[in-house]
Amino acid sequence: MSLFRDDGIVLRTQKLGEADRIITLLTRNHGRVRAVARGVRRTKSKFGARLEPFSHVDVQFFARGAELVGRTLPLCTQSETIAAYGSGIVTDYARYTAGTAMLETAERFTDHEGEPAVQQYLLLVGGLRTLARGEHAPHLVLDAFLLRSLAVNGYAPSFDSCAKCGLPGPNRFFSVASGGVVCGDCRVPGSVVPSSEAIGLLGALLTGDWAAADACAARHVREGSGLVAAYLHWHLERGLRSLRYVEK
Repeated sequence: MSLFRDDGIVLRTQKLGEADRIITLLTRNHGRVRAVARGVRRTKSKFGARLEPFSHVDVQFFARGAELVGRTLPLCTQSETIAAYGSGIVTDYARYTAGTAMLETAERFTDHEGEPAVQQYLLLVGGLRTLARGEHAPHLVLDAFLLRSLAVNGYAPSFDSCAKCGLPGPNRFFSVASGGVVCGDCRVPGSVVPSSEAIGLLGALLTGDWAAADACAARHVREGSGLVAAYLHWHLERGLRSLRYVEK
């Protein structure tokens, strides 16, 4: 029997029995963890209110054995709120749908439970904080999060030099399968020719140039979002269920 303590973001919850829930979290030190929280569905449970999606919490786990992730689910025995990002997200449809897509993305990129994914965890914390504060348009925050999630997991797209031969940009064509923009010589079937403004927007979102991103016209934002969704779909092998509800 072992006790573990970690902080994490609640990704989703599932009903278990009459009063319990299975809580899925992305934690700082243990990656994705599923744990049972007993009694949290009872009306008087203050413990359950802290374990809702978008919550950033400090959690104590009780596990059988020397490892947190084993043959049986650990118990979530205690939690303290670090930041309740949900209060700034769930009351706004655009923020809520963007935030839900961010949670699903984080879960999909951490498919092996118990494996640390510190960069993905920090990226999610920062993304939810920005979204809850309303500092930028929700769809821009989401696209920036998706691009950076791809990057930290080894799938960073190129928006300047040719993704195949390295020819310095700007390059006209964009190929999801090739890894970003490509030159005329490396162009493959299925390549598209997006506007230079849309490519510039995606480069700004990837690098954190929010002044350029916020100033981008709506039609180029929609075009860029389509490229991000296609690129993400290619690398995840299937799309995000929640992405279809996101307002553009």
